[in-house]
Amino acid sequence: MKTSTSGALPLEGIKVIEMGQLIAGPFAGKILGDFGADVIKLEPPVTGDPLRKWRLLHEGTSVWWQVQSRNKRSVTLDLRQPEGQDIARRLIAEADVLIENFRPGTLEGWGMGWEALQTLNPRLIMLRVSGYGQTGPYRDLPGFGLIGEAMGGLRYLCGEPGRPPVRAGISIGDSLAGLHGVIGVLMALIHRSKAGGQGQMIDVALYESVFNMMESLLPEYSAFGAVREPSGSSLPGIAPSNAYPCRDGKYALVAGNGDSIFKRLMQAIGRNDLAEDPELAQNDGRASRASEIDAAIGQWTMQRGLQEVLDVLNAARVPVGRIYTAEDIAADPHYRERDMILESTLPDGKRVDVPGIIPKLGSTPGRVRREAPLLGEHTDSLLESMGISEASRDELRRRGVI
Repeated sequence: MKTSTSGALPLEGIKVIEMGQLIAGPFAGKILGDFGADVIKLEPPVTGDPLRKWRLLHEGTSVWWQVQSRNKRSVTLDLRQPEGQDIARRLIAEADVLIENFRPGTLEGWGMGWEALQTLNPRLIMLRVSGYGQTGPYRDLPGFGLIGEAMGGLRYLCGEPGRPPVRAGISIGDSLAGLHGVIGVLMALIHRSKAGGQGQMIDVALYESVFNMMESLLPEYSAFGAVREPSGSSLPGIAPSNAYPCRDGKYALVAGNGDSIFKRLMQAIGRNDLAEDPELAQNDGRASRASEIDAAIGQWTMQRGLQEVLDVLNAARVPVGRIYTAEDIAADPHYRERDMILESTLPDGKRVDVPGIIPKLGSTPGRVRREAPLLGEHTDSLLESMGISEASRDELRRRGVI
């Protein structure tokens, strides 16, 4: 695996217990691990995290696993059994952060709710990610990312007017929840350092993480009764910003919605009349004539291939781009130059490209210190360090606890 650098990492010395599975909780754990946290992932014996079997598999394991679980140690533990719960409590007693994304009430049923764990470890920071949050009338309902995307307001806006809503194509709701969870953990760590070591619980709901990204959706409804509708590739109320067809059948993405940028854009496409129109000098005027502006840009792009459009508008300092596939990303030199494509080695030696690490810290950037673990790869070493003998481990394994 290619790494960013060597030296100290900002979260070195922070121990994280990850009880979550699939995306939201483990995505938060991945980011913390990338920046130095010691992430111990607890997985069910035999099957492990279901993400191991999601999407395309190599030698029976998802290549996605290489991304989501790098920089983590894997310990198998059946949390439904009392012995498994006891081991988990011992780990949590020494941890800085606990991540879980079970349905609310699950940990309480195992005697590991927030109140019990706070008593056990007052310094503990507990990140709880769920569909609807730990309180409220919907708390007990099962909630996956697509439900959070819909309730948060995103799904309704995706797609073409008059057609059924579509999803983003990735589990964006889960990832947004994971990001908000990381923000919460980092703020709680700062607070703990200032508050005499007192931990706290962080309650992240999928739908709220999506809703937090919805910009002016609610205030526009509150102030004007305006319900924002799906708009395809355009950005309603902000003009021009759209996808424009080119002569070769490809699309150019043009964002000319800054006042000075719009003027340069219009000059570049030979529409000085629009560039100098006082009604179009600011966004509110352009928004009211968005169709006219889009038509002018589209007429110009349709007479040119995509590369010519990119060259002309880049020269005019107008934000313009093309639509990237996975193949485009893998071949792009900018991705490579910024270490956004790293090489990972699968257990059988096969090389696979994986996404790099962000954000890019100038003095203490994150790096990959270990590949994604095999199921239970670190169970014996960790339990041995806790003083659990080989004979006891064999018995726990025989009974399916580890």
